[in-house]
Amino acid sequence: MKVKILFFLTILCFGCSKVTPRKPINPKPSTTLLTETIEESKVLNKMEDEKILQLIKRDSTKAYTVSSNGFWYTYITKIEEELKTPKAGDEVSFTYNITDLNDAIIYSKEELGVKIYKVDKEDFISAIQKGIKLMKVGEIITFVIPSYSAFGISGDGNKIGINQSIKSTVTLISIK
Repeated sequence: MKVKILFFLTILCFGCSKVTPRKPINPKPSTTLLTETIEESKVLNKMEDEKILQLIKRDSTKAYTVSSNGFWYTYITKIEEELKTPKAGDEVSFTYNITDLNDAIIYSKEELGVKIYKVDKEDFISAIQKGIKLMKVGEIITFVIPSYSAFGISGDGNKIGINQSIKSTVTLISIK
């Protein structure tokens, strides 16, 4: 019995000794990579914005508006009467397509079908999520979307490449 107690106390004393944490090899973390990445992203975003501004300049038949969310849009069909616009939680249905900046079809509206979407409750293309809230039923808007408001540095894993700006023409069908 004494042996068991002595054994238990020995394990208790040595088993609970403090473990000394290991020190990092490089005591100062490097922020150089993060800073370089941020600067590179700013340059890429500026280049994308310049391409989009050139596109808008060439398309003098339409009046484009820049949103505070970093995308541009133009009305194809605008409803002048006072109608409700979608708000968070509303369920909307709409059709849309996705093209590149030269209007080459990436995904047609037939291919994508009618989209049912709960406003601000589902993950979707960031610019279209915000743009839907500008629309009234029956309106058609073309959004010009830089990659950072669309599919970003990863693309969609299929037809949309990395850092690819897109255009999307959206028709709002209903708001519930």
